[in-house]
Amino acid sequence: MGNFKNDKIMPRYFALAVILTLVSIAIVAKAVYIMTVKKQYWTEVADRLKSDSVEVKPTRGNILSCDGQLMASSIPEYRIFMDFLAGGEKKDSIWREKLDSICDGLHAIFPDKSAEEFKTYLEEGRKKGRRSYPIWHKRIDYATFTEVKKLPVFRMSKYAGGFHWEEFNARRRPFGSLAQRTVGDLFGGKDTARFGLELSYDSILRGKMGLIHRRKTQYKYTNVPVVLPVDGADLETTIDVNMQDLAERALVDELKEINGDVGVVILMEVATGDVKAIVNMVKCDDGSYNEIINKAISHRCEPGSVFKVASFLVALDDGVVDTSYVIHTGSGVMPMHGREMKDHNWRRGGYQDINVARTLEVSSNIGVSHVIDKFYGSNPEKYVQGLYRVGIHEDLKLPLVGYLPPIIRMPVKNKRGQYENWSKTALPWMSIGYETQIAPINTVTFYNAIANNGKMMKPRFVKRVLKNGETLMTFEPEVIKQQIARPEAIKTMQTILEHVVSQGLGKRAGSKMFKVAGKTGTAQVSKGKAGYKSGVVDYWLSFAGYFPADKPRYSCIVCIQKSGLPASGGGMSGVVFHHIAEGVMSRSLKLSVENARDTLSVMVPDVKNGNIKAADFVLGNLNIKSDSQWGEDIDFSQPLWGTATRKTDKVSFNSMRTDMNITPDVTGMGARDAVFLLESRGLKVKVHGRGKVKAQSYPAGRAIAKGAVCTLTME
Repeated sequence: MGNFKNDKIMPRYFALAVILTLVSIAIVAKAVYIMTVKKQYWTEVADRLKSDSVEVKPTRGNILSCDGQLMASSIPEYRIFMDFLAGGEKKDSIWREKLDSICDGLHAIFPDKSAEEFKTYLEEGRKKGRRSYPIWHKRIDYATFTEVKKLPVFRMSKYAGGFHWEEFNARRRPFGSLAQRTVGDLFGGKDTARFGLELSYDSILRGKMGLIHRRKTQYKYTNVPVVLPVDGADLETTIDVNMQDLAERALVDELKEINGDVGVVILMEVATGDVKAIVNMVKCDDGSYNEIINKAISHRCEPGSVFKVASFLVALDDGVVDTSYVIHTGSGVMPMHGREMKDHNWRRGGYQDINVARTLEVSSNIGVSHVIDKFYGSNPEKYVQGLYRVGIHEDLKLPLVGYLPPIIRMPVKNKRGQYENWSKTALPWMSIGYETQIAPINTVTFYNAIANNGKMMKPRFVKRVLKNGETLMTFEPEVIKQQIARPEAIKTMQTILEHVVSQGLGKRAGSKMFKVAGKTGTAQVSKGKAGYKSGVVDYWLSFAGYFPADKPRYSCIVCIQKSGLPASGGGMSGVVFHHIAEGVMSRSLKLSVENARDTLSVMVPDVKNGNIKAADFVLGNLNIKSDSQWGEDIDFSQPLWGTATRKTDKVSFNSMRTDMNITPDVTGMGARDAVFLLESRGLKVKVHGRGKVKAQSYPAGRAIAKGAVCTLTME
């Protein structure tokens, strides 16, 4: 300690501290310099040092209708960018010279932004020297992408001009919202399924990721495949697009007419269980109806009187009654274990004495509950076991996320022999469709089994898995129960259901062209804790049945929920069933065009404007003259748009100019031709009325603005 020389050591430590401080300041200053002044340089370096291995997404498989039409498909979409530092002085000189024409071109492609706005926006990105400056804020389709690539500078290579893009696989449904909740959807641009068949069969549709190795050669990368991506397979569904459209229009028309809140339709092929149409409509705040929830498979509710068929089928199958058994319903009100059971006509004196068959025809609550209570009151377990036996309680194990199996509780006794979950009123009210929870898909499956002579088929949504046109997997029709009841009981119930329509409450569901069988249902909807006493009553209106009754081909259920009266299962849901049944059956009438010709008539018909090739084809088959100039080898599959004028002895055709960027004149056309012609040019179309186009809101001859709406007035 005595040798420590403070005056010499301390200056050295101080000098060392100063040096370290200066070095630290220099390091921080250098870091700040790199983060600010040299940021762009090191960003480019980082871009050049991207991972050598890159995953490659496969193309997602398509979802097809039963006849091969696309219901969901992956199509490319693009986000487009400009690298203002690429290309050097040569690119910059072309950019300065062609900037105005570039901006004019972008405005023509994206009318929402003016040429001046594009110019200001692009020059801002150029001044900042941006490497990935977005040209448009949204994704664009392939057609728009090719138009952008035609512009000056943009048509140059990526490294010479700087124009580059990101490609995405976007999911599109060519038929719009048809069967949307069943077909399903993806989350935005991600390949992540949200619901429906897209989710249930995601592993099949998705395919397998690929892998490429990125090898740098001079100033660009060469992609070397390591593992090729495996594209997803296609699903062929059981959905028939025409039947789906028919069912949706019939349901929505009725919902609008009665101001309904919810509507469901399921159309099923009897022999196979194929679901040909499934519609789920919910009224939105703006008054429109859209598919939001798949209530057909998930909406468990008290089904109402359509359940009475299951109750009587149990009784018929057990042999406790037959159709001749007479029930005294009195004046329409009957005391039942401390509560009053009422028929719908109790204010008009009731039905008095009626047999079992008539009980279902007029949907008598008293008649059904009296029979079930009398023969099963002392042994309710036997009744519930009968319901399980006839299949109304069956868990269908559907391949759709969200399906909820029925809830029909079984009576349970405690050690003292007393029922723990049962009351004396439970059985009679359960027998008429209350105190149970059943989704529409289970109800129509049960009715389909009756139409199928007792064989219960599992609802089928997917028929095949395809890849490049070859079948990889087949889903055969599946039998759930070979026989839900004795053949004699099934035959009796088939006769009763036919009478419900021909001479009972289901008349409005019937047709003059063929026989229809089915059952109406009207149930009050409980509003949770408020029960049935919350003021305005909601009703669940149903009609379930099949057609034609003598040789059943299709079964169908129509359910509607509405608030307040009037409310009628037969008068509202039955009407929708009627329109669907007649529409479906009319499609099977295949008549030759020659059959439409009246040999005694020489009248020249009034022909609509539109596809004049198609019109001339029909006229030729009817031996009606026209002044068409095309030869015999004309391709009638390619449309030719024009006008048709009726003359004394022939029809005169004139073709019309159809520029893809100019709104065509569709007056005088039918709805189908007019909508096709306008939508193929990017316009959104709304149609009011029927017949020919009288007026169009978007004038003919105007340049088409993308996304514009044209309303057609028909008469």
